[in-house]
Amino acid sequence: MNVENKIADASPAGTPPASPLLSTSLQALDPILTKVTELEQAIASIADVGDRAAAKSARKLQRQLRKLEPTITMIGQVKAGKTSLVNAMVGWPGLLPADVNPWTSVITSLHISPEAVTGNRASFKFFEGEEWDRLVERGGRIGELAGRAGAEDELQKLTEQTLEMREKSRRRLGDKFELLLGQEHNYGYVDQELVERYVCLGDDFETDTDTSNSQGRFADITKSADLFLQRPEFPIDFCIRDTPGVNDTFMMREQITIRAIRESRICVVVLSAHQALSTVDLALIRLISNIPTREVMIFVNRIDELSDPATQVPEIEQSIRETLQEHKGPATAEILFGSALWANHVLDPKAGELSEASAAALENWADDRLEDGGNKSDAEVAWELSGVPAVYAALAARIDAGIGEEAVTKAAKGAMNLVSSITTSEHIVAMRLSDEAIAPLDRSEVPAEFNAIEARCMELLQQSFNDVLYDFETRLERSHKGFLDRATGSLIAHLEKNGETDVWHYDATGLRVLLRTAFQVFSRNAQSTSQKVFLQAAAEIRDIYLRAFNVPDDTFRLEAPPAPYVPSPVLLGQTIALDLGKGWWNRWWQRRKGYRNYAVAFAEMIESETRPILDGLKAEHAQSVSEDAREVLQEFLENQREILLNLCSQADTSTEDLIAAGKTAANREKSKALEATTATLTKYAA
Repeated sequence: MNVENKIADASPAGTPPASPLLSTSLQALDPILTKVTELEQAIASIADVGDRAAAKSARKLQRQLRKLEPTITMIGQVKAGKTSLVNAMVGWPGLLPADVNPWTSVITSLHISPEAVTGNRASFKFFEGEEWDRLVERGGRIGELAGRAGAEDELQKLTEQTLEMREKSRRRLGDKFELLLGQEHNYGYVDQELVERYVCLGDDFETDTDTSNSQGRFADITKSADLFLQRPEFPIDFCIRDTPGVNDTFMMREQITIRAIRESRICVVVLSAHQALSTVDLALIRLISNIPTREVMIFVNRIDELSDPATQVPEIEQSIRETLQEHKGPATAEILFGSALWANHVLDPKAGELSEASAAALENWADDRLEDGGNKSDAEVAWELSGVPAVYAALAARIDAGIGEEAVTKAAKGAMNLVSSITTSEHIVAMRLSDEAIAPLDRSEVPAEFNAIEARCMELLQQSFNDVLYDFETRLERSHKGFLDRATGSLIAHLEKNGETDVWHYDATGLRVLLRTAFQVFSRNAQSTSQKVFLQAAAEIRDIYLRAFNVPDDTFRLEAPPAPYVPSPVLLGQTIALDLGKGWWNRWWQRRKGYRNYAVAFAEMIESETRPILDGLKAEHAQSVSEDAREVLQEFLENQREILLNLCSQADTSTEDLIAAGKTAANREKSKALEATTATLTKYAA
């Protein structure tokens, strides 16, 4: 990829000051920071006590722990105020353009850090030529679907729209148009004008004489935007991913949103209080139906536009839950209410006074929700009722129980193994200084034994995953065939009963439920298989320690790494032909004549539509889980190989050399510090 560094460094002018109210809300993340800090200190003490090899491994664990960056993906309805909410959540009103033209399909990731290491910066990536060609030549996902269905009029309409978009892009970017595809632009600063140049389309580019800095100049070829922000209010590194609305002409946004959700662990669905959730949002419901309830939450925005929030909010919540239950969505998901407008107003009062209607809604909501509102300032009341503090409290709970706990557990188990290696080292030194023999296992055989364990466990993992993958693929194909047979049978029965004039419809929910169930079985089997092999590898390596170094069997521990996380099968929410509106389906129906033509055409179209979903589940999801498991096991084995070989060299060192190297009884008193460290690690490694 070609990279263009537009500005190496720049003044952070325009960066808003820190917000005390946001800082208070972000204290919900403090427990996670406390765990990470305590664990980092424990690992640091290991580096102080251990030798050079242990210190090296400890620093590696610390680096891995510091990489913790919980990622939150924001999805939702167009015009629900999602971007305004994101701006409020980072304490930067107006940073991201809230009024984005429907053409844009940019995913914007805000990487927030409390540390001012590199300052604010930005990176924008453009579509690859192949991705752009897929859109402009075939009309994206909807064009492929229309082509399969033989919808010539739909294809013609899409062709005209894409040609219009391409010509506007050429006029705006000139000769650089093709050269820009696949490139990346980097900047050493972030401000609203810069962001708007890449993610927001302006109204009339043709009137600009100099478009180098005009709004939206690169918007329709920008694929992703990464903004790196230093915000002192945040106690830990954090990432908020703002996605385009789900529905669009070419289904590009849907594909982008699916990838974004899969790459994060928590999804916030932003709805408008005026729209709430209805059958119009079935594409949205389909996506979140494939995310575990514990990893999804709903925020109903714009309650400032309600005339009576106290009365209307419970009604809206009830309506949302009924819709979710009716369409097999996460009916028990947590639902929060608020107003990004109120939050941004508190952060930037200079933006203007609240309207009378908004102020009245705020007062109405305060009377209903706050018992001690009289003890708070107007700004504190508006901030609390905006919902941002509640959002961060809910996110913190999910992070603490999810990705945060996993990162801490993994680091703690790795550190426990370092403690075991140091304890073994001290045990070896003690025996060498007392002239005890260490000869249950010829240590020259350790590398060969370890290689055998590595080969055996890697092969076992591969064979076990082959069985898991085969079972998964069999379940998928069986569910897929069963659905096609039932759907085709239903179509034929309809034709025999009603003839060809009565349009037939069929719900694809049944297929998604079957495929989701198959994936859940795969997920359980994959994690169980991984853990079983990891435990076996740890047990066999532990046996080498026991036989090679005479370490006490009852006290020596070797922790197996945790099984890798299995991402949610969000791909199941992808729109297929059966999900499209009645108008589109009616036109498909009217093009067919004769029972056999209906049945054959339907089966071929649905097979073509659903086959990419099955292939994606097998490749993008299942195979990637298998690869992740192999990487985890390989890393564990490599760490243990290095430790064992280092211990072998110590065991063969002469008494004089050990004393010269500082391995004396007095020096070993430092190992007493490991007792407190072990207590900390045990707390987090469980």
